[in-house]
Formats: sequence, C-alpha cells, structure tokens
Amino acid sequence: MDHWSGTRKLIEARQADRLAEELKALDDEGRKEIAARLPALLKELRGRFDQWDDGLVDYAPVLRVAGAATFGGAAAVASWLYRRDFAPRWAGPDNDVDLVLAVLSGRPAAWRADLAERLVLRMRTADDRGMDLALALLRETGIEPPPHDPLVAGWLSRPPSGLGDDPLLDHLLPRLFEAEGAGRVLQWEREPHAGWLGALLRLAREGRVRRQALIEGCLRRFVRGGSAIDLRFFVRLHEALEVSPAEAAPHARDYLCLLPSSPGPVAEVAMKCLRACDDLAADDLAEAWDALLFRPERKFVRAGLSWLDRSVRHRPALAGAVAAPLARAFAADSTELQEKAVELALAHAGGMSEEGRATVREAIELLPPHLGRRAVKVFSGGTVAEAGLVFVPPPLPAAPERVHDLAPPIESAEEIARLMGQWARSWDESERLLAGFVALVSRERKGAAAALRPSLPDRDRFSWEYRQDSWDQADHWLQGAVRSLTGTAPTQQAWRRLMPRGGLAAPHRLLLHRTAEILRAVEEGTLPPLLLATPTHSTGHVAAAELVRRLEVIEAAGTKPLAADFQQALLRLPRIWDPEAAERAGRLTSAAGRILAEWTCPAAAAELAWTCTSWDCTHKGGEHDWHAHGNSHGVRLVPTATAVPTGLPLVDLMLSSPSYGSDAANLEWWPSMLPSHREVAAAHLMPYVLRRYYGETPVGPEQARALARAEGPAGAAFAVVLARVLGDPKMPESVDVLLEVAARDELPAAEIGRQAGLLAVSGEARLIDLVAALDAAARRGAHAHVWRIAAAALPELLPPPGGRPRHGLAGFVTLAITAAEWCGARGEIPEVRDMAARKGNSGLLREVRRLHDLLVSAPGVTGVTRVTGVTGVTGKEG
Repeated sequence: MDHWSGTRKLIEARQADRLAEELKALDDEGRKEIAARLPALLKELRGRFDQWDDGLVDYAPVLRVAGAATFGGAAAVASWLYRRDFAPRWAGPDNDVDLVLAVLSGRPAAWRADLAERLVLRMRTADDRGMDLALALLRETGIEPPPHDPLVAGWLSRPPSGLGDDPLLDHLLPRLFEAEGAGRVLQWEREPHAGWLGALLRLAREGRVRRQALIEGCLRRFVRGGSAIDLRFFVRLHEALEVSPAEAAPHARDYLCLLPSSPGPVAEVAMKCLRACDDLAADDLAEAWDALLFRPERKFVRAGLSWLDRSVRHRPALAGAVAAPLARAFAADSTELQEKAVELALAHAGGMSEEGRATVREAIELLPPHLGRRAVKVFSGGTVAEAGLVFVPPPLPAAPERVHDLAPPIESAEEIARLMGQWARSWDESERLLAGFVALVSRERKGAAAALRPSLPDRDRFSWEYRQDSWDQADHWLQGAVRSLTGTAPTQQAWRRLMPRGGLAAPHRLLLHRTAEILRAVEEGTLPPLLLATPTHSTGHVAAAELVRRLEVIEAAGTKPLAADFQQALLRLPRIWDPEAAERAGRLTSAAGRILAEWTCPAAAAELAWTCTSWDCTHKGGEHDWHAHGNSHGVRLVPTATAVPTGLPLVDLMLSSPSYGSDAANLEWWPSMLPSHREVAAAHLMPYVLRRYYGETPVGPEQARALARAEGPAGAAFAVVLARVLGDPKMPESVDVLLEVAARDELPAAEIGRQAGLLAVSGEARLIDLVAALDAAARRGAHAHVWRIAAAALPELLPPPGGRPRHGLAGFVTLAITAAEWCGARGEIPEVRDMAARKGNSGLLREVRRLHDLLVSAPGVTGVTRVTGVTGVTGKEG
C-alpha cells in the first residue's frame, strides 16, 4: 500500500493537524516507508530556497511531526526534531509541541523516557527550542530529570501557574538553589504576590514547600557565591520570607561567613539576621563587627560601628571584644568614619583589657593627626611626642608613563575587513584602520577591493544611507569609500552633498573632513601612499621626524597629501621639535613641505566664564549669583579661545572659540586631536561637561586622563573637566587622574578648587561626592594638593550671612582640616575667619572655627593659596 503519496501531499500543503491524525493510524511498515523518504524530501524542499531565505521554516511543523511519528529510535527522533534547518535563530518558539506529543503518545513509556532524557541533555540555554517538549515529556513520563542546569533555568523561565501540582516541583526545586543560570532567569522577579516569588511564598504558607527548605536553599546559594545579579532573586526570596531570629539562629555561622566578601545585598541580609539574634556570643559579635569594618563600602562600616555601639551599651561586658574591630576602623577611607571609630574607642576604653588597649594604641598611627591626638591622650596617657608616635602622611605615588608608542597602521586586508564590521572602536584603533585602508588601496587597489567586498553590509541597507541628508559619523564615510572602491556605491560624489552644513563641533567637523576626503580621493584615484596624521604616540602626537619621513614618501611618489589630513598632522606635532627633524623638513620641496618647515606651534589662549541664563538668577554686585537657588539649568559654561591665524582653515577652526555641536560624537577622540594644546582641547569639551541630557555621551575620566597627558598649560577648562569627573560618583577612576597630574607637579589645584566650588553651588556636583573623591586622593598622598583645592573652594562654598549651607558642607570643612593638618598649612582665609565669628553652635560652625584656629595657630610650613577673580582664569600657551 502506498502511504507516501498521501503523506507527501499533506506535507506540501503544510497541514500538520491532518498529518498527525493520518500518521497515528499507520502500521510499522508504513512508518518505515515514510521515514525512509523524509530525508530526500527535506533535501528537495531545501533546494527551493537560497541560504538566506527562511521559507523552509514554514515546513518545519509538518516535517517535525512526520519524523517524530515515523523514525524508530529515540536518538533519531531527537536529531530530526531539532535540525538547524527547522529552527533558525529568528524563527521564534515551537508551535507544534502538542502535535508532536500526540504522535508520540503511542510509543512505549521507556522509549518516551529515553527521548525525554536525550532532549534534556541537548539543552544549552533556558530558551532552547526543545525546552517545552522536554518539560512536557518529563511531566508525562514521571521520571527523575537528569541533572542539567539549563533544564532548571528553562523550567524557571516558564510561568509558575499550577506550580503546586507540577510533577517536576519536587525534583527541580532543590536544584533551583544550585543550578548555574537560575538566578539570572529570575533576576527581575520582585513582586511577592506574583511570579515565581509569589508562587514559592504561597506554597510555603500552604505547607506544600517547607519554609526551612527555602531558607536553607537561599543560604546554600549565598555561600556558593556569585555576582549580585546571580543572587538578586535569592536575596528577595530571603527578605520576603521574613526570617525570624529563631529561624536564623541555627545558621549564625553561615551568616557570619557571608559578611566579609559577599555582594552588598547578600551581606546586608546576613547583617540584618545577625543583628536580630540577641544571644550571639561575644566572639561571634566581634567577628561580625570585624567583617563589616573590613568591607570597602562605607554604609557597612557605618552600620558596623552603630551595631557595635548599640550592643556594648546594652551589654557592657562586650567592651572587651571591641578593640580589634575599632582598630580596623581606624584605617577607614573616610575621616567621618575614623572620627566615629575614635569616639567609640574613647567611650568604651574603660571596659577594654590591657591587651585590647594595646591593639588600639598600635592603630593610632593610621589616624589623621587631630584624631590621633585625641586617642593618644586616653590610650597612651600623654602627648603624641611622649607616645613616640609620628603621623607620616602617605607618599604621592609615582606618575605612570606619560606616553607610549602606538602600533603601526594595519597592513592586513583581513584585519581591515574585520575591523570594518565592528561598531565600536577606540580612537587609536580607528586611526590605524584609516591609515591601513589608505595604504592598502594605494598599494594594491584591485586586491583591496576583492578583500573588502565581503565585509560590506547589505546593499539595500547602505543604499538607504545614501538617501540621507548628511553623514555625521566617520564610519559612514569610510563605508562609502569602500563602496566606491568596490563599485557598489549607489551614487558617486557623495562628498558633494552629504557633508553636514552646520551644528557640528570643530573636532567632529575636522574628523568628518578627514574621512570625507578619503572617499573623494578613492573616487578620483588621488589617494597618497599614506596618511600624515596617524599618531605615533598614545597622546595623539605625531613625531616630527616621522611626519617629515611621511612627506618625503609622498613627494617621492609624486602625489599630494590630503588637505584635512595634513592640517590634523600639524596640530599633532609636539611643541618642541628635535633639531634633526627640523633640518630634514627644510629640504622638502612641496608646498606642504615648505609649510611644515616653517611651522611653529601656534600660540593660543583659552578663557572660561560661568554665566546665568535662567530668568530666576539673582544678581549680586553686578555679577550673577546662583548660590541661592542652585538651578543648574540656568547656568552654563562659556569657553572662548583665541590664536594667531595660520591661514589654514581647519587649524584655525580648531584653535578658535568652541561651539556646541548637536551630536557629541567621538568625544574620546578629541583630546588626541589637539595633544599640544591641552587647554584648547579642554575648552572644546566644555559644552558637554555639565549635566547631560539622557543618552548624551558624558565627558569622563578617559578624556580627563588624555588631557592630563597632553602638552600645554592647564587652566580653568582642564580644571572644570577634572573637577566635574571628581564630583561624579560613577567615575571613581578620576582620583587616579588627579594623582597622576599631581605627581607630575602640573595640577592647577587652586583653579580646580574654585571650579569645584562653582560646580557645587550651581547644582552640577554634590559636595558629598566631591568629599569622597578628594578624601580618597588625600589618603593616597595628595594631601597638600587636596588642601589647596579645598582652600580655593571654601570662599565659593561658604554661605553668606543668613544663607543656607549646602548639604555636605560640614564634611567638606572636616576634609579641609584633615588635609591642612597633614601638610601643615597656615594662613588666614578671610571667608573662613568671617564665618567663624558668626553666632551659633551648629556642627558646621564648630568645624569652621576649628579650621580657622588651625590656620591662625603657630606658623606652619605651607601658606594658603588663593584664587581671585569671578569669571575665570586664562590658560595662555606660549
């Protein structure tokens, strides 16, 4: 009997429902016949579509049903069901699971169990195509699932409806706390009345799942470790269970183990449970306090000190256990926390043993001088000198290498093709790519075209790019150059109409001119053998000798350099040439060579002013005053730059007053475009330094570090960049930049202080964030620089009589006191003197008076640096 013809018709018609009914009625001979014919039919169907066409996916349900019903072995069925032809990545979830289960229902139970295990072990991720079928077969057969983490993740990625009746619950719930990937699947679960979190809590209330099993499972998962994301769900589950002290007490040792190094949310859970246990032994409490005071997060140190103080007040006998934890807190990275630790040590000194007092005494040298003196009186019974203590500030770390050589331009066509397909590249890698492309095309145009053609995006997509009004990304122009090279560009001379007309910042415009002229030269066949502006050093500089050599190569080839490339190369020359390079430049004969031979670094000046643009800005003495309202939207920085004209339009554009561009593209590139004019480069970044709009690229530590390593004077513009990143808690690496500039003795500390004060009063930075960054810098050796910053900031920060002080100002004054003590600063600051004379006894006034008394005490080593003027300073380049 011919079973195949009817089956084929149903497959061709894609009628999976009817096919399933027909196949269930077949005998063994009919199933064998169809199983033998299916591979040839699949090959025939595949031949109807090219490799990029997903037409075969439409046949997947009928083909899967046919194979599941007719192939004899479980291994053959598993392989057939999840052939790559049937399940490309974009095809979505299977919609034929019920039909496959229906045609499998007549198979023996052991056979279906074998298939279930095979499908489970094929799973690699929670959303693998076979997951729904594997889960369904496991539920039908009732077998214990094989241990496989992706299965647990897949089970958890499905809604937990009817979870209490799920046959898999008892098997997979214990694995929830052990399987890798389980926490990431559930990381967004937060509602205790819905989803898996709600379902588990409900089952615990009903007794279907033991509460203790969930608590112990969370603890096991915490002890196994993992990232905060991996553990987020288990933290929420533990919190939702509201673990009582009686439930937590048997697991006190586990909670103690979590305190020192677990992710913050886990440590917080452990601390909460331990604090609720009133009968912890003294040794356990000391271990908990020591662990919390060891952590780098200030909130845990603060919480540990509070817990310690509360416990000793309730149980005075515990005073004997506090010495070691408090001594550890003396090394905290915050003066506020050190002060709290000293206060507690003094308060509980009477209950300490002699051994404990000795432990505290040995740690006193970790404190700032003013706190050390307080501690010495109690724990040594005398003065600092009598105790033999010396408060030595930490040394400033050595500055890292200012510059290193960059890798040469890319030579491999394969490497150029690979980089062409990447969306994100560093500026130096992009420069190497541009240089490599030009050299390759100039050297071997036909070979370059053949090598780069496969890297091009879809023709239709890039045709759409040619219909745009302008190309405002460098990558557009480079892709256009490759299109022109390979003869696949929809139109020619795109450079005539696609260059943006306005709304671009000068560095962005120079970059677009450089890439656009490469496209034009490719079309016109005028590419030089190499580019001139490719940096030789990590600062963006081009060594003078190398630039001369490149011009020699171009002259020898009888070609001309690209205009924008040449002007960028001039801007990248070091401020001082080596004599040999200057002599060789004098022998160049081209027009570009003569310009280079006569080139000297242009003198430029940058100025910066704060202006108030909001209607609610008040005026004080004819000047804008935003101290009262702190409205950052009404305040902006206005940079200006001036230079002697050179007659080269792009050079003069780069050295002129910066303007805001509508698209702050390639900001990480900008400092490398003016490596010999640090202050002008910083001025170009000014419009993007203050509070950004959503999605706008921020000026960050990368730009600050690049400016730090550039040449030229550092003035107000560089100071604003560094002050702004120091005031951003998301940019802790900015402290490293400050230390690097300080180590080179190039830090404009007073100007940074003044600008930091203006950022704070304008609402652009929070004082608590500035204090944290400057405190960290002082503790790493920059105490003298931090003092000069603080001294210059205080006149801007201290409120006028009757004015309301900004949040965090008392902490800033405390930081100033600490830094002044470390470096022995002396010299009266009028604004501090005037505020110290005001009536009142607030915490801020007490700190201001303490600072004033320190500054006017016995003569010291370092005078106070003052910055005068209102609108800014000038960074002039010689």
